[in-house]
Amino acid sequence: MAKWGQGDPRWIVEERADATNVNNWHWTERDATGWSKSKLKEVLVGLVVEGEAGRCEISDLKHVEGEASCNSRKGKLIFFYEWNLRLSWKGTVKESGEKHKGSVEIPNLSEENEVDDTEINVSKKKGEGDVLKDLMRTEGATKVREALRDYLKALKTEFTLGMILPTNAAVGQELATERKPSGNTVQDSVSPQSLDIVGVKIPTVKILMREIFNSPADELYSIFTTKELVQKFSKCPAVIEAEKGGKLQMFDGCVSGEYAELVPSQRIVLKWRCRSWPEEHYATVALNFKNVAAQTELQLECTGVPVSNEDSTRQCWKKQYFEEIHILLQQSKDNME
Repeated sequence: MAKWGQGDPRWIVEERADATNVNNWHWTERDATGWSKSKLKEVLVGLVVEGEAGRCEISDLKHVEGEASCNSRKGKLIFFYEWNLRLSWKGTVKESGEKHKGSVEIPNLSEENEVDDTEINVSKKKGEGDVLKDLMRTEGATKVREALRDYLKALKTEFTLGMILPTNAAVGQELATERKPSGNTVQDSVSPQSLDIVGVKIPTVKILMREIFNSPADELYSIFTTKELVQKFSKCPAVIEAEKGGKLQMFDGCVSGEYAELVPSQRIVLKWRCRSWPEEHYATVALNFKNVAAQTELQLECTGVPVSNEDSTRQCWKKQYFEEIHILLQQSKDNME
C-alpha cells in the first residue's frame, strides 16, 4: 500500500487552472468537423497557380464530405480525419486569353495517408485549354498539397489549444515570461497593456482593429444583427438573437456567444468565443460604428483573447468577417446597378 501523499500521480488532484481533468489523464474528445470545413475553405479557395501556360485559381469548395476529431488521453493528442473534397478551378490561357474551368477531386484525405501520397485528380470541361489542365496537375497539385498541410498543421495546433490543460504553476510561469508587443498598424494592432486574466485562469491579450466599409453605419450594423445577412456573409447557418442576452452562433458553431449591448447604428458588445478555446472562456468584443462621409469606420476591441489564439482570432475577424462583408456589400451594390 502506498504511503500517505505518495499515491499514483495519475490520480493526485493537482491544483489546476480550471480544476478539471487532472494531469490530462482522462479521455476527452472534441469534434473538429465544423471547424475543419471552415479551415479547408480558408486555405483552399482563392489559391492561385501561375505558370508559362497561364493562370488558374481555385474558385470554390463545391463538395465537402467527411469528419474530423481530436482526442486527448494521458496527455497525448490523437487525430482522426477523413475527407472527400471537390474543388472548382478557373483559368486563363496566357497566349490566347481563353478562359476554361475544371475541378479537382481529393477522394481520401485521412490520417492513414501522408499528404504526398493523397490522390489528387484534375479534370477540365470539354474543349481546348489542356495546357491549363496540365498546369493544375503539376504546380496546381503541389499548391493544393501545401494548403492541405496548412490545414493539418492548424488542426494539430490552432484547434487543439486548451485540450492539454495548464496547471496554475504553468500559467504563472507564462505570465512571468516577458512578452514583446507586436508592431502597431492602422488596420491591426495589439494593446500594449500587460496581459490580464479573464474567464478561466489563462493569459489573455486585447486586440484592436479598424476597418473602413463603403456603407452607412445603419447598413453595416444590420449586417451584424440580421440573421439573413449574417448567413450571407458567413455562408453558414447562424443563430442571431439581436437583443440583450440573445444567443449568437456562427460558422457551424465555431463561434458562439451572446449579445450584451446593442445601440442601433452605433455600438454592439458581444460575449464571444471560438470553439477551440478553453471551456467556458469568453472574450468581450465591442464593435463601434463611426460615420465617415459616405463610409463607416468599424472599430473593434476584443478583450480577453487567449494569448495562444491571438493570431487566429485576428485572422478570423479579418478573413471571415471583414473580407466577407466587403464582398457582400459589393454584391449588393452590383445588384442595385
